Amino acid sequence: MPTKTKFIVVTGGVLSGLGKGITTASIGHLLGSKLRIVPIKCDGYLNTDPGTMNPIEHGEVFVLDDGGEVDMDFGHYERFIGVNCKFEWNLTMGKVYQAILDRERRGDFLGKTVQLIPHVTDEIKSRFLHIAEIERADICLVEIGGTVGDMENELYLEAVRQLAHELGKQNTLFVHVTYVPFPQNVREQKSKPTQQSVKLLNERGIFPDVIIGRSESPLDPSIKAKIAGFCNVPAEAVISGVDVDTVYEVPLIYDEDGLTEILHKNLGIYSPPKFTVWRKLVDKIKHPSREVNIAICGKYTQLRDSYASIIEALIHAGAENDARVNISWIETTAIEDRKITAEKALEGIHGVIVPGGFGTRGIEGKIEVIRHCRENAVPLLGICYGMQLAVVEFARNVCKIESAGTAEVVEDGGECEAQVVCYLPGQGNIDRKGGTMRLGGQDVLLKAGSRAEKLYGTTKIRERFRHRYEVNPDFVEQLEAEGLIFSGTTPDGSIMQVLELAEHPFFFGTQYHPELVSRLERPAPLFRELVRKALEGAE
Repeated sequence: MPTKTKFIVVTGGVLSGLGKGITTASIGHLLGSKLRIVPIKCDGYLNTDPGTMNPIEHGEVFVLDDGGEVDMDFGHYERFIGVNCKFEWNLTMGKVYQAILDRERRGDFLGKTVQLIPHVTDEIKSRFLHIAEIERADICLVEIGGTVGDMENELYLEAVRQLAHELGKQNTLFVHVTYVPFPQNVREQKSKPTQQSVKLLNERGIFPDVIIGRSESPLDPSIKAKIAGFCNVPAEAVISGVDVDTVYEVPLIYDEDGLTEILHKNLGIYSPPKFTVWRKLVDKIKHPSREVNIAICGKYTQLRDSYASIIEALIHAGAENDARVNISWIETTAIEDRKITAEKALEGIHGVIVPGGFGTRGIEGKIEVIRHCRENAVPLLGICYGMQLAVVEFARNVCKIESAGTAEVVEDGGECEAQVVCYLPGQGNIDRKGGTMRLGGQDVLLKAGSRAEKLYGTTKIRERFRHRYEVNPDFVEQLEAEGLIFSGTTPDGSIMQVLELAEHPFFFGTQYHPELVSRLERPAPLFRELVRKALEGAE
């Protein structure tokens, strides 16, 4: 099994939500200055991908340039490492089992009983090695989803155990992320959960080289020594995963605690991190000179992870504008049910985002929010469904098409006479939901002289899409006659992809998701301008 790639495997213990994704992304950031880093995420669920999961249950679906719908951790990878990830880099147990069953039906295993070990574990290993080879990776970062002890990740753990045995110690390194609680009644950090978690990992034949203890404050030297003694690692390999004001601080903290040096030493590599710009931006996030209030008006507000990339894009834009962005969460079903008016809900708000989503629940509330922003000069960014509903609102209240609505209402069993938003060609008769939307990176042609063109500084951009509906071409001329500007389209002009209003401080809609390509060092232009215009209104 010859390979020049070295593998760093990140596992988690004690409980979920400790930040394995941030840790994996941070390691990539630490090593990315001179090495080609490729992240791989292993999820235990049987879905082929998370594309059909409710955001409230699973969090945001992150869309890649190649059209893959993947786990939200890929957003962290791209933002921290600066690499455009690929769908192949996200393994789910559904993908793996499907591949095994397809091979069995083709006769690849004739005469053999197909079993979890070795056939499934071999499939997992072969995917790791294939990705490493075709991507010419110096380092493959493999994050194992879930926690040690979960039934659904056992085969991944066995696969990486075998991989480490076959590649040798010099080519593999295990990082285990655990929890170090600080019970208020005893007022001291406790190492027992970490000890038990590492013991579970040891039982699976995996012995971590680095242990990252997530905690409210830096780990005491005595706790580091205790964890080291019970878990068979050097004390310097016990790293503090302390709570931070911003996740972009994590690579800095890991480096200060010696993680970069350990990775270099254990793997025989050298790739020192470059923090100059990153550190300055982190300082701006932590110590801004101004602040502004932005509302996210959606229907998945119970779980903030539903809008993870929007939150990050606002942080990026805030750092660029030297401002703290205070996010208000507005559940639009409350406006729709007349429990509160849009005017009341938006009191003290300087800018608004109406994000993407699906279904009809809450859309009338979103339309009311858009109307309020349009009529009261409140900066607004409508994303995907938010752009479509901006078209509906404009059609109803400016073009006086009272029955204007979207075909999505009809799909949900409602009625809509004037479908100003309709199915994309070929989407109306699809009976398979997974992976069938217009997905991934697409070119957008911006109208010369438009505000969009001035913000981007070019007439051609590439952005990421995830939609089944579009602005109905039959209504475009009527909408434009009343002042709505479609300033971005497909190169052939057939699909409206950006809208704006000329006489408004900031009123934009995008069929694409600009938040998916925003980076700390390169904020998405529309988010940057939204925050800038909101600041003008706040001052």
